[in-house]
Amino acid sequence: MKKYFQIFFTLCFVLAIAQNKPDNSFVKEHYTKKEVYIPMRDGVKLFTSVYIPKDISKSQKYPFLMQRTCYSVAPYGENEYKSSLGPNPYLMKDQYIFVYQDVRGRYMSEGTFTNMTPQVVHKTKKDVDESTDTYDTIDWLLKNIANNNGKVGQYGTSYPGFYTAAGILSDHPALVASSPQAPISDFWNDDFLHNGKFMLGYFRTFPVFGVQKTKAENKAWYMDTFVKQTSEDGLKFYRDMGTLKDGYEKHYKDNFFMTEIMNHPNYDDYWQKRSILPHLKNINHAVMTVGGWFDAEDLSGPLNIYKTIEKTSPKAKNTIVMGPFSHGGWSRETGHQFHNEIYFGDSIATYYQTKLETPFFKHYLKGNSKVDAGLPEATMFDTGKMEWKEFSTYPAKNTEKVNFYLADRTFKNSPSNTSSEYYSDPANPVLSSENIKDFNGFTPRNYMSEDQRFAEGRPDVLTFTTDILTDDLTLTGEILAKLNFSSTSNDVDFAVKVIDVYPQDFVPKEKKNGVVYGNYHQLVRSEIMPARFRNSREKGEALVPNEKTAVEVKLQDVLHTFKKGHKIQVQISSTWFPLFAVNPQKFLENPNFAVKEDYTKAFIKVYGDSFLEVNVLK
Repeated sequence: MKKYFQIFFTLCFVLAIAQNKPDNSFVKEHYTKKEVYIPMRDGVKLFTSVYIPKDISKSQKYPFLMQRTCYSVAPYGENEYKSSLGPNPYLMKDQYIFVYQDVRGRYMSEGTFTNMTPQVVHKTKKDVDESTDTYDTIDWLLKNIANNNGKVGQYGTSYPGFYTAAGILSDHPALVASSPQAPISDFWNDDFLHNGKFMLGYFRTFPVFGVQKTKAENKAWYMDTFVKQTSEDGLKFYRDMGTLKDGYEKHYKDNFFMTEIMNHPNYDDYWQKRSILPHLKNINHAVMTVGGWFDAEDLSGPLNIYKTIEKTSPKAKNTIVMGPFSHGGWSRETGHQFHNEIYFGDSIATYYQTKLETPFFKHYLKGNSKVDAGLPEATMFDTGKMEWKEFSTYPAKNTEKVNFYLADRTFKNSPSNTSSEYYSDPANPVLSSENIKDFNGFTPRNYMSEDQRFAEGRPDVLTFTTDILTDDLTLTGEILAKLNFSSTSNDVDFAVKVIDVYPQDFVPKEKKNGVVYGNYHQLVRSEIMPARFRNSREKGEALVPNEKTAVEVKLQDVLHTFKKGHKIQVQISSTWFPLFAVNPQKFLENPNFAVKEDYTKAFIKVYGDSFLEVNVLK
């Protein structure tokens, strides 16, 4: 059990840690730690650790930099110090009053934990949510921690990124800078669900989010509910599980969060209330949203939060950063920056920390927060050219919308009256990876840039590939697959992958041993869409067998240059296992409770007027 807990913190939901993690001697030498319970307006008290610079005084005042988390503010005890403070070591050395808080119902805090706490629209004095808890915390800190400079910043990665986004809505006048990093914005499209499709690769995480504590805890109380690893072959675990219903009933019948997911297959009130996006309005302070192009957990969140604030809040100093990172990778320097087997350059996290994150907080918390810091509107890493690019607007304006029609196993400039057919058997699904050890991981990670050669040529995978490119082609912004199809079954999913096919003689600047990089099929962007939600997310709708039907698959944004000599490929399938639960391909009101007998084979046609809509950078 302990092994899974460690994997969780170090690989999947790791909070911002310092470059080349030091021991705690620096922190103990320069900071004094206090532990306090801060009362909220409804009487619930939240456990909070405060690290105060030792040289603080009336003549040397400091701002607050705060993180609220459901993942523990450990270590506990006023004589026990973190080994690093803040989102990066440069900010720690610059010195701030660092604040860490356990949110409601977690670890040492009082109250009841709720996943993605719904935002209360019409508040009374008794109503609470994450924004009111943020407000009450800030107010207490200003009044009770002496010699602060009256300014507060907040940050957080992953779930703490959501708490940061929700904290933006506190509207406290002292809050002048917020950096939601890898934030969840809407559970329907982040982490556990993609367009409502259950991400089976998250199966081992549910103890963390679905077991309530009964008393104050300074250690994880849910350890005994983890699913044990029985083999290095992680695929065997998922194959032995049976259906999603079987896995739920065997392992998580008492897990409140898994039960909520199982009982809410549609985008109903339960999910709608957990979207932060409709509430992000009239924001007037500085926001820097951060994400990773290869974040398998929260790619949708940062993009949608930035775009929403951009539309609704003209007074906000709103910026976005997207780098070649997996989940939270910008918070730790690895030297050579690889994602899985692909090398992107050196010291990329250091660039982000020194050129973007540190100046952002330093300017707004220690300088004139009413003046723009002068950071680029959008700092994006081109994952094909392996370089940072700056944009004055995002999405970029200097683009041309292009449709690539998918027909005859290639890309065409205009629709075709042909069709391509494949066979989908839920009992023999397309695998999401060749790395069976990875399936034992806490959350998926490597598949986001993985070589896709293993899927090409299968009878249940359609492949469309361009000729060799004669010039560089840069795609930026959203990608949309508009598919016209028919199926012999009355339900089906569509998994769409956009792939960069390397030249046969390709040799990377840095490589991993044993990897064949010639003809490498690097996954650039992918997404899954249940056809049942083609007309409405609120209610699933059965297909009419063999009737031509349209569905849109929205892939997340990208900035990727397909270089001269490469090819672009699109793969389409209807299963993606065990990353996502298998669709039985028989329409059910609640497919989460499908039984083995519901599994239905299908022949699926994709017609030649289907196309990939992309934005080509001029």
